[in-house]
This record gives sequence, C-alpha cells and structure tokens, in this order.
Amino acid sequence: MAGVAADLNPHFAYTVVYVKDVGKSAEFYSKAFGFNLRRLDHSRRWGELESGSTTIALTPVEQHETEITGGVQIAEKDQPRHNVELCFTYRDVDAAFKHAVKAGATAVSDPESKEWGQKVGYVRDIDGVMIRMGSFVAEPTK
Repeated sequence: MAGVAADLNPHFAYTVVYVKDVGKSAEFYSKAFGFNLRRLDHSRRWGELESGSTTIALTPVEQHETEITGGVQIAEKDQPRHNVELCFTYRDVDAAFKHAVKAGATAVSDPESKEWGQKVGYVRDIDGVMIRMGSFVAEPTK
C-alpha cells in the first residue's frame, strides 16, 4: 500500500475557512495576523491569503458547494470549539497575541509555555474560528 500512496504525490494546498463576509475577514486576517492578501475575486466570494506553502482561503458560508456537502456549522464564540483549529507561528508570540486582540480577535487564553517547548495562546477570529498562536516548537534538550 505504501507504494500506491507515494505514487499519489499529494500536496496540502488550501485550508478553507467559511466566513460571513469574505472581504471583511480577508482584511481582518491581514491586519490581525499579518498575512498578505493574494487574491480577492470581483464577486468577493473567494479570498486567498499568503501563508507559505498552504493557502488560507476564505469563502462564504452560504453557497452552492456548502449546499451540496451538507452545510456549514458556524463557530460561535460562546459555544465549544470545533474539532479543527488554525495554527499560526510567530517568533514573538506575546507581541503577536496582543496585536491580534488589538485588531479585533477575541482572547481565549493568554500565551503560556508548554511542556513540549512551545509557547501557545488562543484567540477566536471575527467569525468565532479558534486560532492557536504559537512559537515554533523548541528542539529537545539533551
């Protein structure tokens, strides 16, 4: 089976975030988290943010694709989080966290050092999506 999987040569291309207003969310992600806007189509129904090798795509909650796949469960700020979170890494997590909150993100948990060598804090975006803001994981010490 390993040979078949290797022959597929997959690439993780997009993480799609369903939002209420693509233009507003694109501006928020740029301002709060520092991503550059790659593309916002003329209909404002698709936006792309530069995030390295994987693109963060923004698209409306209600559209044909969501109708044929069963709809989208909206992340609500006062409800338990979904089973997926977006994770962004920063050299200075404390400064990035403060910047995101000042730009409109909702603070969930201030950055704290974890036993595996990473500093992590959590915010929610303007649509309630959980965002982990962390440092790069430190190399284990011997």
